[in-house]
Amino acid sequence: MKFRRLGRSGLSISEISYGNWLTHGSQVEEEQAHACVKAALESGITTFDTADVYANTAAESVLGRALKGERRESLEILTKVYWPTGPGGPNDRGLGRKHVMESANASLKRLQTDYVDLYQAHRYDYSVPLEETMLAFADLVRQGKVLYVGVSEWTAEQITRGAALARELQVPFVSHQPQYSMLWRVIEPQVIPTCEREGLSQIVFSPVAQGILTGKYLPGAEVPEGSRLADARGSQMISRWIRDDVLNAVQQLKPIAEEAGITMAQLAVAWVLKNPNVASAIIGASRPEQVFENVKAIDVELDDDVLKQIDNVLEGVITDDPRLTAQG
Repeated sequence: MKFRRLGRSGLSISEISYGNWLTHGSQVEEEQAHACVKAALESGITTFDTADVYANTAAESVLGRALKGERRESLEILTKVYWPTGPGGPNDRGLGRKHVMESANASLKRLQTDYVDLYQAHRYDYSVPLEETMLAFADLVRQGKVLYVGVSEWTAEQITRGAALARELQVPFVSHQPQYSMLWRVIEPQVIPTCEREGLSQIVFSPVAQGILTGKYLPGAEVPEGSRLADARGSQMISRWIRDDVLNAVQQLKPIAEEAGITMAQLAVAWVLKNPNVASAIIGASRPEQVFENVKAIDVELDDDVLKQIDNVLEGVITDDPRLTAQG
């Protein structure tokens, strides 16, 4: 495994992170989830990403049990707060102080740890003063329950405001977690330059575009059994890609991957890691072999000619409007 520093901080994380969005506590049985975590550990992955909202808190609990017995100091555990959890009361969501503090304490219990390495605002909360949110984060840092803070799917302007408050409060604000892939490049025009200026790195999710970039979805063909598209919730997440123009373009990536001697998934993950502002790419898995396959992307070097070929193939289907955000 290879490691990169997170922003301008002293924290190093594995170039490949293991995430359990849409898998643990929902699509994948616990025994299989534990096997995937074990595969991640065997592959050298030390960074594990989750969120309280995943499977309505169940994903954190599964991850906590899967990591039990591992040396805590050898792991980086990341979680998030914002989306509704619990019975849905008025304070069961958002980035108000009450929900942030209570959610952090609940996440620690589920993850069976005294602290998380990175605590992230899962979205921007327009209903709460940013000062209140950042002060709550600062207090969690002072209490030793959180080591670093980050955000997910914030705009460049929001990141700039958060970074200014973090400096004022002396909070280690180090990361942004967006969706990023060959197909979804909305962070490139504004967010990445802002993060470079403010000292944040990207920890990206869906580098394989939720399975689209594996090439397994064919234009006009039936949905593969057991795929994310065959799952009711998963299909909602990838419906934007189920268009003939996208699927046809993705099929044209296959010769590029074959020429490089790698799989389509490895090509996709290696592509996001080519960006120097990306500290880690989050992969999910329903089977251990998927982990072993995707981790090999860290050894793939994509030269400028290959990158140009990819851009030429995908021209016309790339989404790069910075006004858009993702789900997850």
